[in-house]
Amino acid sequence: MKSSLIITTYNWSEALDLVLRSLTKQSIFPDEIIIADDGSRAETRTLITDFKHPLKHIWHEDTGFRKANILNKAVASATGDYIIQIDGDCIMHPNFVADHLNSVKKGCYLYGSRVNIQEYYLPKLFKKKQITFNFFSKGIKKRTRAIYLPILGKLYKTSNVFSKKYRGCNTSYFKSDFISVNGYDEDFVGWGREDSELAIRFHNFGLKSRRLRYQGIVFHIYHKEKSKDRLEQNDAIEKMTINNKRIKTDRGISQYL
Repeated sequence: MKSSLIITTYNWSEALDLVLRSLTKQSIFPDEIIIADDGSRAETRTLITDFKHPLKHIWHEDTGFRKANILNKAVASATGDYIIQIDGDCIMHPNFVADHLNSVKKGCYLYGSRVNIQEYYLPKLFKKKQITFNFFSKGIKKRTRAIYLPILGKLYKTSNVFSKKYRGCNTSYFKSDFISVNGYDEDFVGWGREDSELAIRFHNFGLKSRRLRYQGIVFHIYHKEKSKDRLEQNDAIEKMTINNKRIKTDRGISQYL
């Protein structure tokens, strides 16, 4: 099974640099790496060009927050059967890719844990270019999520219902399942609900979910909250999906296939 790691980013090359450094330390390397770029400037392109491993750079013009759009384009371009998806501000545990690939199961999508790196620690983080963390590390909160014990993770079983613990910054799924629901709904513009709405449609399609606890860990670099001026409209789309048990979106990945 061929895997594609998709990393979303937007104009924060300093954070993306640490994510890519953590990629070089993975115990299992993905077959393909795709940067889903929502319109970053030249600094990001330079970082990607200089990276020592081949990266596929999917970019579109910056006309506002269009994460759903760029992710559909990135998945459409992916040659992997299985997609692992993270954000460009999430440093990966060395076994992150391995944990996702070792947990793959037909008819199921996965989501992992996110440990938050605190704001006060950012100057030291970027100065040291730190990519290694554990339960005792300085600068993190919700540190129990940093405990790496895959044997305990086996206690977490599949579920038929959507979990509010789901985060699109740490998830994986079969490309074929993504295409079956027509991917992200591009009616989502601005921050909010595009990831959870996709997961709800996965369940409507008949997929189960499994949480990767004590494994599949990312360390999320603090940033200021993005504008929520479209949240009301995005909430309405998600509620429509729930109420109508909607599976496929009209404006999705099909336009790029």
